[in-house]
Amino acid sequence: MSTKLFTFKGGVHPPTNKTITQNVPIENAVDPETVVIPLSQHIGAPCDPLVAVGDKVKVGQKIGESKAFVSVPVHSSVSGTVKKIEQHYVPGGSKVNCIVIESDGKYDVHESVQPKGEVENLTKEEILSIIKEAGMAGMGGATFPTHVKLSPPKDKTIDVLIVNGAECEPYLTADHRIMLEKPDLVLLGTKAIMKALGVNKCYIAIEKNKPDAIKILQKETANKEGIEIIPLEVKYPQGDEKRIINAITGRVVPSGGLPMEVGCVVENVGTVATIGNVIKTGMPLIQRVVTVSGSAVRNPKNLYLRIGTSFKDAIEQCGGYKEELGKLISGGPMMGIAQFTDEVPVIKGTSGILAFSKKEADIPESSNCIMCGRCVEACPVNLMPYKISRYAIQKNFEAADEYHAADCIECGGCSYICPAKRPLKETISVSKKEILARRKKAK
Repeated sequence: MSTKLFTFKGGVHPPTNKTITQNVPIENAVDPETVVIPLSQHIGAPCDPLVAVGDKVKVGQKIGESKAFVSVPVHSSVSGTVKKIEQHYVPGGSKVNCIVIESDGKYDVHESVQPKGEVENLTKEEILSIIKEAGMAGMGGATFPTHVKLSPPKDKTIDVLIVNGAECEPYLTADHRIMLEKPDLVLLGTKAIMKALGVNKCYIAIEKNKPDAIKILQKETANKEGIEIIPLEVKYPQGDEKRIINAITGRVVPSGGLPMEVGCVVENVGTVATIGNVIKTGMPLIQRVVTVSGSAVRNPKNLYLRIGTSFKDAIEQCGGYKEELGKLISGGPMMGIAQFTDEVPVIKGTSGILAFSKKEADIPESSNCIMCGRCVEACPVNLMPYKISRYAIQKNFEAADEYHAADCIECGGCSYICPAKRPLKETISVSKKEILARRKKAK
């Protein structure tokens, strides 16, 4: 293992608040009586239902699918009866078509769920098919279909896989616990992805505030040729894929480009471990580890939740709210999405459920920009957030585009560091969406 600590230019150091749950082992959640399973939990084409109201389903049964390449199927996380197929709010804030299933409490497993054999005996094509059929999408929050990411164009040569165990968002410890408790699945998934990509080099990147995970994976990968554990400095947003590529390899992904442009693929460690479980057991992506934490949660935990479980049920399994709720967030506090209700389902990209008291949820009043430049120093993409924000407020999106607003990764570091408490990230996000919409329309 390298003793050098890798990092990138810029970034911020918010309080990590990980001690709340970092030593709390993953707990199997109480199974829900009803699940609401969205037919779109990924970037790409939504699925069409394969079942109808009244149908009986089993655990792991495919219940939704699309013929599009950029899409993944969805599966039932319980056995029971399909009660409704209807529009329902999801953590992203939109309404999507969902399959509502009432559990029968038996958890009968579908006949299609079978172990996939040894990685050594599987071809690249078989591994990619297994990953797609399992409904794998990025579990770090981006939810990009995994089989698509692992199928680069023939003119793009991939030579490095990076398994992202940085987990730089405050409060979140789900990936940390996965590395501690399921290192065998992390390694199995890593081997499968390396074979699918045809690469001989893999870096498993972990921030140095997780020394126990570094030690365990170092032991797990000892004598495993081509796999190296890389310690990272503790800094946000260390886990952003372009930042982690630059920190480890020195390669710079071009503006508007993807990691494959520089020969890299980055996969979240939770995604990798789930792929390992798919190969070992045959069970598709129907459960995930979620950190449930925050000042308004009575007993914060890392829960192994079935997809479709409501945020409300998850919080109740942590003792419920211990005080009046001020803000509920899906994901981490920096890049997560605030919710207006806890009646939304856990989806494939739900890494955290954070509930904060009213006191912590108060938004500070902003004042005029003092031109200090701290947002420029903090920006990991080398942008000028204060200028882009100003143009966004003026709705001068052409000028915002000239300052590369579309390259913003929406990490929120600029808003965090701003002494004037200006909503820089929020206004830049507005301009970014407008710019990308205009570009799409122009095509």
